[in-house]
Amino acid sequence: MPLSTMIEIGPSVARRRNRFLKVIGSGVLRLFGWRLEGSIADVPKFVLTGGPHTSNWDFVFALMSCWKLELDVHWIGKHTIFKWPFRKLFRYFGGIPVDRRKPGTLFRDVLHGFGDNEQFILALSPEGTRSKVNRLKPGFHRIAQKSGVPVIPAGVDFERKVLCFGPVMPMDGDFKDDAAQLKAFWSQFTPKHPDQF
Repeated sequence: MPLSTMIEIGPSVARRRNRFLKVIGSGVLRLFGWRLEGSIADVPKFVLTGGPHTSNWDFVFALMSCWKLELDVHWIGKHTIFKWPFRKLFRYFGGIPVDRRKPGTLFRDVLHGFGDNEQFILALSPEGTRSKVNRLKPGFHRIAQKSGVPVIPAGVDFERKVLCFGPVMPMDGDFKDDAAQLKAFWSQFTPKHPDQF
């Protein structure tokens, strides 16, 4: 598949048209020889979960993919990084500041994002760390269930240099079963540090 091939994106998916970011995203992926696979279903609200997460490069290629596809993606960050001179910039790039000293604010703020918008994508890594983990953090599952939205997984494959968007996964079951389904999707990809997955 040539590097310039675009994946299919449903018309209801949240987009933010920005020629400048699209050029940067496309250029970085082309420079490193990465391509995109799969499709993004026609879902207006969903949690985009990335994995396997074993390197900071995962975030870089995932972000460049979102810029290339002009996805309007939101992400969670500690409130302390949302200070001058970066506050407006981080918010522009979809950042949601969360004060972890105040219990419950993370879910409240994220749920407002889903509730207050007709289209909304929240991107996060359920592994929560680049180190090896035995189980996924349940936050993504709670957010999806309380918001009534599905999960769409994205897999990062360093062997083939591919970022692949997967099928819609409804989070309407037991956390353990849904997490196993997500990890099964990621198992087909080779992370940058396989021993940490």
